[in-house]
Amino acid sequence: MKFFNLFTQELAIDLGTANTLIMSEGKVVVDEPSIVAIDRRNGEVISVGMRAMQMHEKTHEYIKTIRPLKDGVIADFQAAEKMIEGFINMIGSRRKFFSHLKMVICIPSGITEVEKRAVFDSADHVDSKETYLIHEPMAAALGIGLEVEEPVGNIIIDIGGGTTEIAVIALSGIVCDQSIRTAGDEFTADIIDYMKRAHNILIGERTAEQIKIHVGSALHELESAPPDYDVKGRDMMTGIPKQVTISYHEVAQAIDKSIGKVEEALMKALETTPPELAADIYKTGIYLTGGGALLRGLDKRLSQKTKLPVHIAEDPLRSVIRGTGIALKNTHRFSFLIDRKSV
Repeated sequence: MKFFNLFTQELAIDLGTANTLIMSEGKVVVDEPSIVAIDRRNGEVISVGMRAMQMHEKTHEYIKTIRPLKDGVIADFQAAEKMIEGFINMIGSRRKFFSHLKMVICIPSGITEVEKRAVFDSADHVDSKETYLIHEPMAAALGIGLEVEEPVGNIIIDIGGGTTEIAVIALSGIVCDQSIRTAGDEFTADIIDYMKRAHNILIGERTAEQIKIHVGSALHELESAPPDYDVKGRDMMTGIPKQVTISYHEVAQAIDKSIGKVEEALMKALETTPPELAADIYKTGIYLTGGGALLRGLDKRLSQKTKLPVHIAEDPLRSVIRGTGIALKNTHRFSFLIDRKSV
């Protein structure tokens, strides 16, 4: 059996709307933005990941940058395949000769059967011989060390780029869940809109993302306030580049409605939770993972809304990939993995 293992390459993939992470042999070997740059003239891939992100919104007519995933699922099938292939090739020398490729890929809990098939087909095109899917909240729960197989209820919120996944987990299954398409990308779009309305300045996605990182806040009043941030963009009245300075108060105002939608989804999930599991959740609290967990004051805001303790995962950006890696090592043990036969 050990001889055959020499020819098996196992990959755990967190195929996210904003970032894709790949884990091989217990280490994260790829952590790149989910974007691909393509030459319009011949359809060839110029670059994937960080290099393609640097080109995003800065291209001329012959180069097109594509984010193949929208709302957590594959929106552009061909671009997604090229991107996955590019990321797997990044592993380079780690690829084994004649390797039998085995993958576990993360998917949102609200995904349809057709969308599941699209993920399987993309995996087939990069020559995966064995492919399993795992729901993101389940992977996140494994990644932060929750005992998912025990008869104990835990509620987990995974705020990614395209979707916010809220799930109550017990006995290796998702008891009730809410998957909404309001997450990091929506917050970014809110900031772009706010800058247009309040400051008459046009900014791109990358600048809005930087605003979110530097002065993003879910609360209008923070104990330790981040310093104001200088934003450069194009003046909508004159068309000339200009700079304005914004504070976290403005960002909190810009994304307030979107955070409200996350709160609503959380309340719905709690309303549909069976009473015995609700009793467990009262003791254990709410676990917050994903890039959205890094938003200042979000834990406090959700805690004020639910009157429950909210715990932020130690490394929220990597919780899902860590859990996917655990599932990859134990595919025979976990009943919640979806394989080709069950679709």
